[in-house]
Amino acid sequence: MFGAIGTTLCFALTPIFANRAAHRLGSISANFWRLIVAAIVLGIWAHLFGAGLNTGAFNWFFLGGLVGFGVGGVSMFLSLPRLGSSLSTLIVQCVTALVAAAVEFAWLGTALTGRQMFWAALTLSGVVIGLLPQSLVRVSPERFKAGVGWALLSAAAQGAGAVFSRKAFAVAASLHEHVDPGTAAYHRALGGLAFGGVVLALLALSGRAKLLGDWRSWPWVLGNALTGPILGVTCYQWALRSNPAGLVQPIVAVAPLLTIPFAIWIENAPKPRLSYYAGAILAIAGATCIVLVR
Repeated sequence: MFGAIGTTLCFALTPIFANRAAHRLGSISANFWRLIVAAIVLGIWAHLFGAGLNTGAFNWFFLGGLVGFGVGGVSMFLSLPRLGSSLSTLIVQCVTALVAAAVEFAWLGTALTGRQMFWAALTLSGVVIGLLPQSLVRVSPERFKAGVGWALLSAAAQGAGAVFSRKAFAVAASLHEHVDPGTAAYHRALGGLAFGGVVLALLALSGRAKLLGDWRSWPWVLGNALTGPILGVTCYQWALRSNPAGLVQPIVAVAPLLTIPFAIWIENAPKPRLSYYAGAILAIAGATCIVLVR
């Protein structure tokens, strides 16, 4: 579960970088360029030290990236400017955990024990208690509905994408292949890049998006790429290689609680209320029990 903990730490920073990049560069362009950076960095790793593209599970990882990185990433970037990083991440991470557990059970037959479901529920409850009060932003009803809709679509896609990775690792094991987490993240980045590139091209042709924007957005793009698809997703694949998605995702869902201090510093977000600390205690306790009490 060390991979899940690493993912949580990385994903705590990702929404901050993503939100700033989206405001300066545009949602779709920011998502596209972070995946370009990720594909280059992870590709160097995969082709020099990993399996490159020569794995029997490539199609499953690619499909997972197409759905999770592609649909999920684009939808997340469309939600961020409407809801802010805290509420968008709260919805996405918590709903993703539910979707991942349900899809993995329905498709792969992986069921959590009653104890595991209890600790997962405790973790998610802590996240909701800790974040919901300060996550409710003042926006128009239309903007709020659109932001929630994009966040829910992102959660559904990312939950399904996590299960595709589980399927991919199972296929690789059946073929007696070893796919390291960095190579798996590379394959997923290619899938996300394919989807994001098509969406950006269509919007650019219609004049609704720009390929390039303010050069000052690039530090945020690079930060988002590093903490998201490079280090974050590599740790995520490490966790998914040997643990059910229904257990990994609740731990990752704690990331929004860690986002709050950074949101206060960078985005001038409101300081947390007492409920934040109560929720944090519950969430950390639940996540700890998932790791230690299996």
